[in-house]
Amino acid sequence: MKKQMFPGIVLVGFGLYFFLQKFTIPVPAAVFSWPTILLIVGVALLIQAYRGGDFQLIVPGVLLVGLGIHFHLAQQWNIQFDLIGVIILFLALGFFLAAKKTKSSAIYSWIFVSVALIQLFNSNLFSFLRLTPEQIGSFQSLWPIILIIIGSYLFFFKKK
Repeated sequence: MKKQMFPGIVLVGFGLYFFLQKFTIPVPAAVFSWPTILLIVGVALLIQAYRGGDFQLIVPGVLLVGLGIHFHLAQQWNIQFDLIGVIILFLALGFFLAAKKTKSSAIYSWIFVSVALIQLFNSNLFSFLRLTPEQIGSFQSLWPIILIIIGSYLFFFKKK
């Protein structure tokens, strides 16, 4: 039987957030921003996943925690990464952790890692591979179609 901890954890997290905001407890001002809300909900999902046995919550939990950390770092140090690549990378990490916990295949994780790396580092990748502008244009035109084909195969034909 799965124990429902998520609502309680979220309420405790929000309570701490508002408590720290209300009283003059010395914490960095950046804590009182919307990425902290992502962190609170993400941590609550991960605790529910690992302690409550709801392993399907690992992926969204990792995604929210990762995005909360990413946005805090981006605000603090002005880090500029392609957001779509970052989201895909956190999804890949979530799939890795879920596969480890459920002892299932990590093939989806590797697919998402590949897509994230191409998205995040495509300009460096193209120069490293010494591709011509025409070849780059061809790849960028085919890239969405390749993703649609792989996703359709996994959705319609891959059973397990």
